[in-house]
Amino acid sequence: MSGHSKWATTKHKKAIIDSRRAKSFAKLIKNIEVAAKMGGADLSGNPTLVDAIQKAKKTSVPNDNIDRAVKRGAGLTGEVVEYSTIMYEGYAANGVALLIECLTDNKNRAAAEVRTAMSRNGGAMADPGSVAYNFARKGIIVVPAEGTTEDDVLLAVLEAGAEEVVAEDETFEVFTEASDLVATRTALQDAGIDYDSADVAFVPNLKIEVDADTARKVFRLIDALEDSDDVQNIYSNYDITPEVQAQLEAED
Repeated sequence: MSGHSKWATTKHKKAIIDSRRAKSFAKLIKNIEVAAKMGGADLSGNPTLVDAIQKAKKTSVPNDNIDRAVKRGAGLTGEVVEYSTIMYEGYAANGVALLIECLTDNKNRAAAEVRTAMSRNGGAMADPGSVAYNFARKGIIVVPAEGTTEDDVLLAVLEAGAEEVVAEDETFEVFTEASDLVATRTALQDAGIDYDSADVAFVPNLKIEVDADTARKVFRLIDALEDSDDVQNIYSNYDITPEVQAQLEAED
C-alpha cells in the first residue's frame, strides 16, 4: 500500500499546475454527472455523489460547475449523459503493471488514445485479466493529518470496517473493503474528522520496487495516459524507496 500512497503524494504535488487543472476539472465533473445519473440529485440518498462533490470542491472546482453537473447528470436539464466504464490492462517499463480505467462516451476514441499513449511511451497492452488479478478493489479515504492523530482516526473507523490506517507525511490513508467505504466515511464524519477524498480504487497485492530510471519511464507513460480526457484513473504496482523518492524530487 505504501506504493499507492507515495504515488498519490507525488501526483498531488505535480498536479497543482494550471496547464493540468482544466483536464482535472473535466474528469471530476464527469464523476459528478455519473454519480447523479446513477443515484439522483438528492445528496442525502446518494453517498457516491457526496464524495464526488467533496473531491471536486477540494480541487477548487467552482460551485456553479458542480451544480450544473449534478443537474445534467440527474436529467434535470433535458441533456442525456451516457458514459461507459472500460478497464484496460498493460505494462510499463520493467514489467510494472497498469490498470487504466476509462469513463467515456466514445469507446473507439478511448481505445485509440490509450493504445497510442502506450505504444509511444514504452508501454505494452495486455490481455484482459492478465493484470487485474494482481489487484484488489478497496475503499481508500484520505484524512489530513493536521488537527487529528492516528489514534483518533483508528478509534473512529475500526468498528465501521476499516482494515488498516497508513500514516503518510501529511495524511492518514484509511483502507477498507469497497463495500465498507460509505460506513467508514460516515464514522469519520460522526467523529468530527474531516477527510479529503473517499474513493474505491484498485490496490496491488504485490508491489515491484523500482529504481529512479524505471520510475521516470513509468511516470512519463502515466502522464501521457492522463492527457486523455477519457482516462479517469490509473493504478499501478510499483513501489518507490525513500531514497529513490528523494532522488526524483531533487530533479523536479
